[in-house]
Order: sequence, then C-alpha cells, then structure tokens
Amino acid sequence: MTRANGTSPRTPLLDRVDSPADLRALPDGLLPDLAAQIRAFLIDRVCRTGGHLGPNLGVVELTLALHRVFDVREGGDVLLFDTGHQSYVHKLLTGRREGFDGLRSEGGLSGYPSRAESGTDVIENSHASTALSYADGLAKALALRGERRRRVVALVGDGALTGGMSLEALNNLGAAPDRPVVVVLNDNGRSYSPTAGGLAAHLARLRGADPPATSDTATSDTGTGHGGVFTALGLAYLGPVDGHDTRAVEEALREAAALGRPAVVHCVTGKGRGYPPAERDRADHLHTVGVVDPRTGRARSPSGPSWTSVFGEEIAAIGAERPDVVCVTAAMPGPTGLEAFARRFPGRVFDVGIAEQHAVTSAAGLALGGARPVVAVYSTFLGRAFDQVLMDAALHRLPVVLVLDRAGVTGPDGPSHHGMWDAALLPVVPGLRLAAPRDCAALRELLREAVAEDGGPTALRYPKASAGPDVPAQARIGHCDLLREDPAADVLLLGVGPMAGACLEASRMLAARGVRTSAADPRWIAPLDNALVELAAAHPLVLTAEDATAANSLGARLGQELARRGSPTRTVTLALPPRFLPHGPRAGILDEHGLDPAGIAAAVLDHLPHGGSRPGAPGHPGHSGVRRERSTR
Repeated sequence: MTRANGTSPRTPLLDRVDSPADLRALPDGLLPDLAAQIRAFLIDRVCRTGGHLGPNLGVVELTLALHRVFDVREGGDVLLFDTGHQSYVHKLLTGRREGFDGLRSEGGLSGYPSRAESGTDVIENSHASTALSYADGLAKALALRGERRRRVVALVGDGALTGGMSLEALNNLGAAPDRPVVVVLNDNGRSYSPTAGGLAAHLARLRGADPPATSDTATSDTGTGHGGVFTALGLAYLGPVDGHDTRAVEEALREAAALGRPAVVHCVTGKGRGYPPAERDRADHLHTVGVVDPRTGRARSPSGPSWTSVFGEEIAAIGAERPDVVCVTAAMPGPTGLEAFARRFPGRVFDVGIAEQHAVTSAAGLALGGARPVVAVYSTFLGRAFDQVLMDAALHRLPVVLVLDRAGVTGPDGPSHHGMWDAALLPVVPGLRLAAPRDCAALRELLREAVAEDGGPTALRYPKASAGPDVPAQARIGHCDLLREDPAADVLLLGVGPMAGACLEASRMLAARGVRTSAADPRWIAPLDNALVELAAAHPLVLTAEDATAANSLGARLGQELARRGSPTRTVTLALPPRFLPHGPRAGILDEHGLDPAGIAAAVLDHLPHGGSRPGAPGHPGHSGVRRERSTR
C-alpha cells in the first residue's frame, strides 16, 4: 500500500504486465508476488480516487487465472463481469494501468467495464444478475455463426446469483448441454452485505459446512462438493475451489472448458482480501469508498450529513412511533440507510437479495397484510421493478412507500447509475404520488407524509450527496412552498428537490439585473397539484429546474396542462437530456447542463424580452389572488 512518505508502492512485476500475453508468459512461481503487487496498486490508487475497493481485492487470483486459461480478446473468448465493479484487475491486465490515476473522474477510466476503453469489455454492466443472460444469448449467437471454439465465461458473484434473471438464465443454460458456457461463481458470502436467502445457505452447504443429502451429477477431481441446484438444473459443477489459489483455479477452469457444456466453477474468496481494514469491515463500508486514508480506510475529511443518513434517522424514528412500519431492501441495507432501523427493529427489515421485482411485490403483500412497507432502493434499480410498481402496488391502491436514493446525477458511477429515469416513469403510474425534498427538513416532512398516505403508493427521490443547509419557506400554496415571493414578479422559478436552492440563488442573481422573480418548491411533483398550476398560470414565464431527464418532466407536464387550460404562460424546462451521461463530478455535470444558479439565471434572461435588461416587469393580473398559507417551517 502507500508508504508512510506518501509515495506509491513499488510494483516491478506488475510493471512487466501490459497484456494477457505478458501474464501467460510469467512462471507460475511469480504469480503470488504479482497478486500482492496488484493489491498494493489497487489500495494505493482507489484510496486516492475513490471506487470499488473490497470486491476487486477479492478477485485478484481469480482474474489472473481467467486470463491465463482463456484467450480474452476481440475475436477470442468472451469474458463477462456480473457485476462490473469487480473488473479493476481485468482492466490492469488489459493495458489500462495509467488510467487508474483518473479512475471515475471526468474523462478518466470508468469504474465499470467500458466498450470505449477496450474491446475486451463486451458489456457495460453495473446492474447485477444480467451476465448469465448475456452469456446465454452470446453462446447461441456464436453457435449460429459456427464459432464454437470461442468460449463464453461469466464471472458472477454469489450476491448477483440471488437475482431472478440469474436463475432464469441458469434454467436456460442447463437445458443446452452443447453450449460451452463457463459460469465462474465468485462466492464471498456477500453482496453489499451478507448474501440473503435460501441460496446463500445452499452455497454454504456446497462449501462443505453441510453438504446437500443428494447429488445426481458427478463431481470433479478439483473439489469434493456436490452440485446441488446447479446439477439439478443440468449444469456440470466443479468445486468448491480456493479462489485465492491461482493454480487450483486454473485447473478447474481448464477442466470446465474441456467439458464443452455449461459448467459452474465454484470459487470461494474473501472480499477485501489482503487489506486489513477491508477484511475487518463486516458492515462493508469499504465495498466502495470515496477518497480515504489507505492506512485506515477512513475518509480523510468529514463531510456534512448525507441525504441517506437523514432518511435513516427519520425512518428509525417513525418506526419507533409506528409498529406497522417495516422496511424492505434489495441487498443494500447499509447503502440505503437502513442500518439504524435494523439495529432497533431487526424483525422488521427484510433483505430480499438483489431482487427488486420481488422486493416491490413482497412489499405489496406486506401492505395487503396490514403493514406499512418502505422499500429503500437506488433510483437506477427501480426501473427493474416498474411493472411491479404499476400492476402489483398501484393497481391495488396499496400504501407502499418507495424511497429512491441516488436519484438524478450520481457522479462517478456513470451512465448505468445516474438516477435520471424515475421522475419520467413514475408520473404515468395511476394513483402514485412522487415527492422530491429540497433539504433535510423537507425530507423528514415528506417521508412522514408518504408513510401516512393510505390511498396508494408513494415515492421520494433524493441524490447521492451531502445535504446542504435547510431552505426556509415564506408561505405554502397547496402542497407547494414559496421560497421567494414577489407580487410584482412575472417570472416563477420552480426548483425540483435540491434544485430549489439553486433557483433561489438564481432569483437573487436576477434581482441584481433588475429582473423580478418568485421562487418555489413544488414538493410533490406528481401528480400535478392544482394550486401549483394556478400559481404558474399567474406568471408569464415559468422555468423549472430538474435533476432528471427532460422527458415527462415536471416542466413538460406543467406546460401541457397550462396549454390545455388555454393559459398564455410560457414554460421553460431545464433538465437532463434523454441520453446516457458519462461519469464525472455531480456538480460538474449539473453545471454542464445549466442546472446551477448561473445557468438558471442565464436561461431566464434568454427567454425574456431584451435579455432582461429592463427593470422589473409589472405583476401579472390575478397574481395576488392566489390563496397562501403561512408555512409552518
């Protein structure tokens, strides 16, 4: 790891490896030293930049073996990662060492496989449980093209195996005995936290603690376990193998490849291997890290309260008041902020594994039984359960609360993790109410309103970031909070969620240019609040700023409703474009798309006559007639 004087570790052996060919040329006896140098390199670089540390430290020998046995290149064997956050060693071995200095920064190396970086990166995945389905389809395509000598290899974590798609793919792979797919099961007993469910117990028995009573398929010389569910589905099973013994893994992989049929190689590894802070980290805080001290694994400087931590505190407080409140998570109790709730009410938290579809419908069942379920999930992963939100929760008008962490621009995790789509998808769900808190106080308030809702599902969305200071309201109109009120204003700025603070600052900037504006926070952004529509209609120009895709945004829906009512109000929507955005700092991406105070102010000036050079405009007729209630905050 990094030395006490701050210099990088010496890695002379790693310096000689720029390609899989270089790796295969090394004598077996040098592989342990190479593995140690790779770990030292990863600890040094990832602690500087942030990234997924624990998973990659656990797959060093495994990845070495994969690249020594299989010819992974364009036109050669295909290597798929599930999930892609365990691909750092693969990147090192395929000539991308220099890119680690800019890991997950703007223009730098992606934290996941990237087709733009290397032809050996076939899928750009970070959503778990997909690789086996990709493997099934790729193997079929190669067979149709007569390329049967190319092997398809999928490295799958035991956590990813809990997802429904993995089981669906295994069901199909097992029915095709002539398909040469090698499933490498990286079994470390964890995803973000200990792997949940009956499958985890089954894998533990395969590891030898309590072997299954029967097995109808032969085992391999490389292990003494039984194939269990894998052989029952028709796949060959080899293992368990020590995943940190490169030679043993190589032998098992060669045997699996020689079979010419779908096979599982069960490798047992330790997450965070070789880095004491990660090995001791049972809460998995070092699964992914920001910039940390490599000696301790702790953040170098404290940050303010995160949205996640505020949610965690408030849902625990609500749980103490309401015994009917239960929480559901898809393998992420820690990252979604449920640790405090779980400590206080362990029997009321249900970790269903990486299975968002099941999580939502199970929550619907909990609601049918009289519980008040809160489903905590990343925004990007909710898309996997859209049908369940629509047909299982909303159709039955069940009070399921969806708490969407990492909404909007997430920053360094890139296009598959930006939570841009929930605010476009959820407004089409009949009866669902969607909220976006602007600050910590609003999050607490809106969460309580959501839990109290009896008429159907609700959802709250907030970003991956430190929460700023609370923004007080001057008045409340319907569900909308007025943050800056000017009866003579002919411009209304509507900031969705954290964009409310940016709109308020833009309003002050515009005032210095002689442009009079009001600023408001809609709070509940779907369905449209009639009072919000009336407030917007009282202004000639309304601008919405939204940390979500422009498609089906609040601004788009508000403009359609105003047009339907025949209002002359003009609406302008500042939002994210409907395309996949690259990784980079959250603030930088927002600035690039005009979602900062200066960008918002500039957009207003662009849409005012004479660029806003005139002094304040007279108030719009009827503006003063909108009913206001004083805010209680």
